[in-house]
Amino acid sequence: MGMRTARGTQTRRDILAAAADLFHKQGVAATSPDQVIEASGTGKGQFYHYFKNKEGLVHEVLHTYLVAIRDGSSPISYEITSWDDLERWFLAHLGLQKRFEMTRGCPLGTIGNEVTAQDELIRQDLSLIFEVVKSKIAKFFVKEKASGRLKSDVSEDELADFCVAMIQGAMLLGKVRRNSGLVETTVRETMRHLRGYEHGLARPASGRPRISTHTR
Repeated sequence: MGMRTARGTQTRRDILAAAADLFHKQGVAATSPDQVIEASGTGKGQFYHYFKNKEGLVHEVLHTYLVAIRDGSSPISYEITSWDDLERWFLAHLGLQKRFEMTRGCPLGTIGNEVTAQDELIRQDLSLIFEVVKSKIAKFFVKEKASGRLKSDVSEDELADFCVAMIQGAMLLGKVRRNSGLVETTVRETMRHLRGYEHGLARPASGRPRISTHTR
C-alpha cells in the first residue's frame, strides 16, 4: 500500500512538473491535457484521477510555486537579508531567462498575462503568490529602516511592489526583444533607484518613493 501511495504521489508530481513547464513555454491556453499527459509519460486515467479539469491543474501548479517560495525550495531565493541578496534576486530571474535563451518570461507572469475576467480562481492564486513575494522583499526594507539605514518616510510595501513590477516588466520586454542586456540594464537602474532611499543619500524631492520611468 505504501509503494502504491508513493507511486501515486510521484505520478502527480510528474504531471504538475510537465504542466508547469508547458505553461511556461507556451502558455495555459495553448496547453491541452493531452499534451501534459504525453509530456509527463502518464495516462489519461491517472491525469483525471488527480485533476478534474484544466483550471484545477493550473490552480495546483500555482500552489506548487507558492509552496516552493514559502519553504525556500524555489530555484530563486526569496530570503533577502542584504542589498546583495536583493540584487541576486533580480539577477536570478535573468538567469532563468538565459537558460531558455530569452524565449520565456517569468512562469508566473506568463500565466498572469492570460488571466481574464472569468479566471477569478487563477487571479486570486497569482495575487496571493505576488503578495507573498512582496512581503518577503518588504521584510528586508523593514529591517533596513529599523536599523536606520533606510529613510524613515519611505513605504516598504511600495518599494517591494516596485521591485516585483520592475522585474516582471523587464522579463516581458527581454523575452519579446530576445535581449538579456535590456533586463540587466533594468536591474542596474532599479538597484540604483532603490539605493537612493538609503539614509543620508539623495532621494526624489516628493518625499515618497517615486517610480522612475527612465531606463536605458
